[in-house]
Parts: sequence; structure tokens; C-alpha cells
Amino acid sequence: MTDFDYCVIGGGFAGLTAALRLKQAERSVVVLEARDRLGGRTFTEVRADGCWIDRGGAWIGPGQDRIQALMNEFGVRSYQQYTDGEAMMVVDSKQYRYSGTIPWTMSPWASMNLGASFVELGHMCRSIPLEAPWEAKKADKWDRMSLAQWLDRTVWSKPAHDLLETAIAGSYTSAASEVSMLFALYQMASGGGPNFVFGVKGGAQDARPVGGMGAIYGPMAAQLGDSIHLSQPVHSIEQDAAGVRVHANGSTVCARRAIVAVPLAIAGQIRYEPMLPVDRSFLHQRVPSGSIIKISVVYDEPFWRRDGLSGQSAAPGSPATVTIDGCTDAGRPGVLCVISEGPIARQIGRLDPAERRTAILHELVTRFGEKAGVPVDYIEQDWSAERYSGGGMLSHTPTGVLTEFGRTLREPCGRIHWAGTESSAVMCGWVDGAVRSGERAASEVLQHELAAV
Repeated sequence: MTDFDYCVIGGGFAGLTAALRLKQAERSVVVLEARDRLGGRTFTEVRADGCWIDRGGAWIGPGQDRIQALMNEFGVRSYQQYTDGEAMMVVDSKQYRYSGTIPWTMSPWASMNLGASFVELGHMCRSIPLEAPWEAKKADKWDRMSLAQWLDRTVWSKPAHDLLETAIAGSYTSAASEVSMLFALYQMASGGGPNFVFGVKGGAQDARPVGGMGAIYGPMAAQLGDSIHLSQPVHSIEQDAAGVRVHANGSTVCARRAIVAVPLAIAGQIRYEPMLPVDRSFLHQRVPSGSIIKISVVYDEPFWRRDGLSGQSAAPGSPATVTIDGCTDAGRPGVLCVISEGPIARQIGRLDPAERRTAILHELVTRFGEKAGVPVDYIEQDWSAERYSGGGMLSHTPTGVLTEFGRTLREPCGRIHWAGTESSAVMCGWVDGAVRSGERAASEVLQHELAAV
């Protein structure tokens, strides 16, 4: 594999989008993917009965125009997330059923504190400049503060505190003490604020592609054809005035430029010659991912719908931290998606698989009744154990990192360019953000090409 215009490292949505746009611009491109599959932090599995399961990222929402453009390009339809019926919160072993985003059925004090906190978060998000959050008026103050510290100072009701910590820190699949408040505000602001981030209908989990995310990345891969090479983990990249040499699994690719489209912690495992600028190198060392286990529990039918429930539930500290209806557009079989995040995901990840399954099903029975205890299938994906994902669905910055090193997120390093959802100023953390980053990186390398003429 030699002599291409461009080499893309990573076959998730960021890398595939970059490669697709470059090929459509009639440039030669090669994609090196470390795994034996495409999709990155998305992964669609089709069962023998034709039912598809998204084992990773799955949802789309309003304002996510670039993933929608890809869907339109390949004729992929969407369907609305099931939201009929009541959602459920479980706090201190008490169940609260509710409709909407905030569980007003809790105590008036807890509901008021939760609602006021949402308003304050929205106000803070509006002060964040998306292209440069480190330039926010209170950037230094907020970047010195962890999400946990802000919660402790602001949310005095324990039920409200527990729910908000689960909702926000869960997005980063880490403990609230690990996450910079500035980063949390930036990420929420990139999606339009807390109502979008935590919302289902009209929010980040508004809809799903028919056929799952694989219905999008599959046609992208088909169009790229033999440009894609799987099971090719990149271990080093050399660059000089003539171009780049990318070394992967015993082969070498020579190209004008490279686009690295993998999580930052994984990018940090690649050896660069010459070394990257110090600030970029330090960024790789300081942007970790968290822990998440996503489980799809399959039943003959979505029985919770008949019981007046949407399938959406949250229980802070529970092995089944969050659940949501995971059915396809056909509605059958019934699929409950269970997500365990952060410290609790690490805890149950240490259990024997049979013990973990028992713990999860026990939680589902407590919430949804005895039928929840007898699934026809149980499909588990521990993203914490994915060598080439590095952990959760979104990397995050701890305190102090964004103001010190955030400026290097998108800056090319010579002939090496960067993509990935974490580098997107809009929809950071979603598949749409990954698509945007891939399009930006493709545009960058083409602009450099034109400037050199």
C-alpha cells in the first residue's frame, strides 16, 4: 500500500466521512482501521431474525444536519424514538413515574431544585463560545472546578443531586469529580443546551436510523470499496517536507497528508516522528474516556408499552443506570436498552458475566415486572474493554485541560490533521459531531493542496 494522496487512520464515522469526501473530490485515499470491523464507537449487529441491534451510538436529533445529510445521500430513513407512556425515576428505592424531561412527581423541593439547576445550566451554556470555549468570560473559573464541585455547591436536594449527576456525568461515562465544569458546559452548549442533551422527544434521542447506524456506514464503506483496510492498527507516523509514511501491521502507506480520526487517548498511543508539538502531545495524555456497558435485552414483544411505560428509566447507583426502549421501527421483538456508566460500569464489569446478567435482570424486574426476567436474548457490549475505543462513547477533559491545551484540538501538526467527535465545535460527542469533524478535516487537506499549487 503506497503512494496515495491521503491516508485516513480510523474507520468510524469521522474517518469514513473524511475518506468519502476526499474520494468524491477524486483524490486517492486509503483508510486504515485497527479493528476487524468498521463503525468505530458505533456497531450495528443484525440478528438471525433480521432484528438489528445498535451496540454503540444509536440516536439522532434535531439540529444534527450533517448525519441527516449522509442519511439523505444514501437513502436511509429515520423513525421516532418510542416515547408514549410514562418514564420512571428510581431514587432511594422509590419509583416516580412522570412525563417530559423533569420528574415533577418527586417532592416539590427536589423538583424545584432540579428545574432551577436546568435553568442555570442553560444560562451558563449560552455564555460559551463554541469554537473557543477556553475564551469564555469565566473559562478559568469553570475549568478549575469539577462537575462534582458545581453540583455540590448548587444542587442541595439529594434526589435532585443524584439524578443530575447521573444525567450529566453519565454522558462522559465517568465520575463527576473527573470532569471539568467548563468541558461539561462546552459539550452541552455544542448540542444546544441541557434540554437537548437530556431530552428524548425533540432532543438527542429523538430518532434512530432505520437499520441502525450500520445502514449509514455500510453504504459509505461500499462506496469506498478497496480503499478500506481492516485489522491495520497504526503504530507510527513519520512526516517530512515530501509527505507522510504511515506504518501499520507490517505495511507502510506513503501519502501527502494523514488524517488521524481516532479517540485522543488512542491517538496518543501512536509514535510520531518528529514528535508532535508539546501541547498537542500533552493533550493526548490528558483526554481520557470513561466506562460504559451497553446491554440489549430482547423479548418477544415490548410488554412495557402495554403497561403504559415508555421503557425509559433512570436509577442512580444501579447496575442498570439507564434504560430506554431499543425496538426497531417494526416494534417487534421487544428490546430494552440498558446502559451502565462510569464507576458503576467498572464495578459490574468485574463481575462474572452470569452474575452481571442476574444483577441487570433483577433491576429490570423491579422496574418493569416479572416479564422482564425472562428475555429471549441478552447482548452485551463493554466499551471499556474495546482496545481501539479506549472506553466510553465520548472522551472528556479533567479540570485545567481545556484552558491549557484546548487550542490544539483542531490545529494540524504539519501534515497530520485531526478528526473525531471531540474536535467538533457543534454536536461534540454525537455521531453528527464525528461527521462534521471528518468533513472539516477533508476540507483542510484539500485547502492545503490548493495553497501548494
